Amino acid sequence: MAIKTILVSQPKPEGEKSPYYDLAEKYKLKIDFRPFIHVEGVTAQEFRQQKVNIADHTAIILTSKNAVDHFFRIAEEVRFEVPDTMKYFCISEVVAKSLQKYVTYRKRKIFFGKQTIEELVEVMKKHKGEKYLLPCTDILRDKIPITLEEHKINFTKAILYKTVASDLSDLENVYYDMLVFFSPGGIESLLKNFPDFKQNDTKIAAFGPTTANAVVKHNLRLDLHAPQPNAPSMTGAIELFVKDQLKKK
Repeated sequence: MAIKTILVSQPKPEGEKSPYYDLAEKYKLKIDFRPFIHVEGVTAQEFRQQKVNIADHTAIILTSKNAVDHFFRIAEEVRFEVPDTMKYFCISEVVAKSLQKYVTYRKRKIFFGKQTIEELVEVMKKHKGEKYLLPCTDILRDKIPITLEEHKINFTKAILYKTVASDLSDLENVYYDMLVFFSPGGIESLLKNFPDFKQNDTKIAAFGPTTANAVVKHNLRLDLHAPQPNAPSMTGAIELFVKDQLKKK
């Protein structure tokens, strides 16, 4: 069965240029976007229950823009004035730049890696005397704390935001040839919204090993997995799949 309609479980790309739009035009596809999950901040009370004192820390590890926003939100809600001496260790330059909203951007107190926790740890090793706070989500990937522990980084975890299922009830009677997922949370949201979901001919695409594992774990059929050696992006993998389906027609 040729793919004609695709639902991507992410926000619609900003701007007019996106590989998804190129894909839709090239193969005459209808591609819609809808986040299956969203982030909600924990309350000041929920934070206090974790018994974490921000003042005990001299540096913050920031792995996403969400972590940046929710760290400063919670600091304000618990009336903690972040000192100018606080150091920030960010997983990438993009995350580091998002600090400009909250602090005077000085190179001497903001450090960043290229993209991975391993690269960031190499930077942090030069600052071993720091006591680090790791603001995170309730579904933080194990790899981050495990890597920090392996390198004997002195850190405290603080859950400042949660990933929750979005309400998808308006999609109840809408059918797509392919559903595209980027996180286990997206799969869980699908099944929370539609407990009686039957896959039938619907193709399921998953990006990354943890998402693919979640598809299989929930007894769904994994039809497309990215990245692939010949298609590192999800759009590239979808294009190969669509082309293959057209050949079979």
